[in-house]
Amino acid sequence: MHEYRAIRKKVSFLELCKTPDLACEVTMQPINEFGFDAAILFCDILVPLEKMGLNIEFTPAPILSNPVHDRASIDALRVPDPELEMPFVFEAIRKIRIALEDKVPLIGFAGAPFTLATYAIEGGGSKSFEKTKSLLFSDTKAGHALLDKLARCCAVYLEAQIAAGAQCIQMFDSWAGILSPRDFTEFALRHANRVIEMLKDSPTWKKTQVPIIYFANGCAPYLERLKESKADVLGVDWKVDLPVVWDALGDKFALQGNLDPTALFRPKESLRERIQEVLDAVDGRPGHIFNLGHGIMPSTDREQVRYLVDTVKELALKKSQSQ
Repeated sequence: MHEYRAIRKKVSFLELCKTPDLACEVTMQPINEFGFDAAILFCDILVPLEKMGLNIEFTPAPILSNPVHDRASIDALRVPDPELEMPFVFEAIRKIRIALEDKVPLIGFAGAPFTLATYAIEGGGSKSFEKTKSLLFSDTKAGHALLDKLARCCAVYLEAQIAAGAQCIQMFDSWAGILSPRDFTEFALRHANRVIEMLKDSPTWKKTQVPIIYFANGCAPYLERLKESKADVLGVDWKVDLPVVWDALGDKFALQGNLDPTALFRPKESLRERIQEVLDAVDGRPGHIFNLGHGIMPSTDREQVRYLVDTVKELALKKSQSQ
């Protein structure tokens, strides 16, 4: 959105994340413009890593100048007190809740332990994730020590978001898809489940029982293993059809997804057909959140987004009325 880009010309990305008034403003921009059914907190998954002791810059991609590389550097990381060391996140949540006036819910989020580990080890993004796999496979005890520490950080961070007013929580495992199915279970799902277990054992979650979404990007090879997820909702990318996921998992989970983000480049008639295909794929199954299968492309025409939202609401209403 050009409104967002106008703000970014004035402040850096991290300054925006750490300024509650601005984080609230950019969170509300798409809600006010398009009428989505939920808002998602504006922040970044790497913010907690900074407070764990890693130096992060966005140039514009994230660069960590002191990545972990052995057990000693892992042991040096801290599990921060989120309310003391990241108060700007929770102040933003409180401001957003006021701005939303309870018209739609607010989703909080965090990076899942495995995805956070890739950034902590690689020092940024990667194509091969050679350093990540080298550490995890050559010194598995050290790898699990890192993932356990990240899981504990993630759990208290998400608990604090709920306490501040988040009404749903999502964990993004953006790089889970680089793993073999067996390694996905050991290094990604195991520690994502640990976050959820700790979170659901907390007094804050027990009081609120907010839904928890787990999104493992590239989930198709892991469907049988995702049966063991502790989440309430599973995010699904566009590379697997929703009926295939439900057939593998049963009705245990609600699903979120899964329109290809580039479908928004299609002419409206073709886009409408793709939207209808997703809605038809749900076919009466309980619990579906219509969404893109991954993040929106920056070059997307905003009128296409508006058309998407209006069409989903129109078609979903027709479908409910016909049942």
